[in-house]
Amino acid sequence: MKNFIKEELENKQHNQTTEAEVLKLKQGQMDENPPTVCVLDASNYVGFWIVKGLLSRGYTVHAALQKGGEAEIQKKIGDMEKKEERLVVFGADILDYQSILVALKGCSALFCCLDSPDGYDDKMVDLEARGAINVVEACAQTDGIEKIVFSSSLTAAIWRENISSERDVDERSWSDRDFCKKLKLWYALAKTQSEQAAWALAMDRMLNMVTVNAGLVLGPGVTQQNPLSTMSYLKGAAQMYENGVLAFVDVNFLVDVHIQAFENRSTSGRYFCFNQIVNTEQEAVKLAQSLSPLISLPPTYKYEGRDVHAERLTTKKLDKLVPPTNSY
Repeated sequence: MKNFIKEELENKQHNQTTEAEVLKLKQGQMDENPPTVCVLDASNYVGFWIVKGLLSRGYTVHAALQKGGEAEIQKKIGDMEKKEERLVVFGADILDYQSILVALKGCSALFCCLDSPDGYDDKMVDLEARGAINVVEACAQTDGIEKIVFSSSLTAAIWRENISSERDVDERSWSDRDFCKKLKLWYALAKTQSEQAAWALAMDRMLNMVTVNAGLVLGPGVTQQNPLSTMSYLKGAAQMYENGVLAFVDVNFLVDVHIQAFENRSTSGRYFCFNQIVNTEQEAVKLAQSLSPLISLPPTYKYEGRDVHAERLTTKKLDKLVPPTNSY
């Protein structure tokens, strides 16, 4: 009888262990020991914070820095490399295919965060699209790359005629290139073209890729370390606000979404990522104040209206990946 009970207990423990393993596989989580991954460009604001987030979770990180990146961030990365054994820094140029291959060697994933530190004009649009193509092609030629997490923008989805007549704007939506050119929305056009180019090549090369379409990024030091990109995003802010598609995201939440997009094997396609839609005058003023001194309000500013603009953006897909939050 004792032997029978002992066998039953052992079988039960075995079954519980098996069930736990099956549950883990269903959830699509990564193994306990995080792999080596690459972040390119780690010298811009979002890339830097992704590097920090990955390191804090135990990843080994290849931080690929472009020349001419944000000087303060590059210095921080250099200081981190001296103290952090799991951080390896590479020089890279998105137009130099070989330099990308060197940074990717030995990596299981790429977090691609392309952004111009000098702002955006019509020339930068084509440059960023060409860079995206080079990066994706390099991934296709690198053994071991399991997934690309491509950092994009909500501006790649919200700019077109008559968007105010649409009830829901979700991941199926794309900005209209001609409309962006007409209004000289170079940031939006760059994000649209580079993401579309990346998707076209990724599908052709049968690569596993997801994109995270972020709202206006807010966080520590953003006005000092990411000023031109921030102002480029805000080109046409009044129209975005009136159309209910002006939204922001906290950089720490954005980083978590990027990492979850990699770790969860069930992720696919695009993910809108934001914490809050700015659709009241009070929220707009609060946003402007958080971006001081990039944006300044008159010292005697008074609220003039109580209009509430309809929210058109949705995070239904994102909510299935991470718990929803609207706090900042």
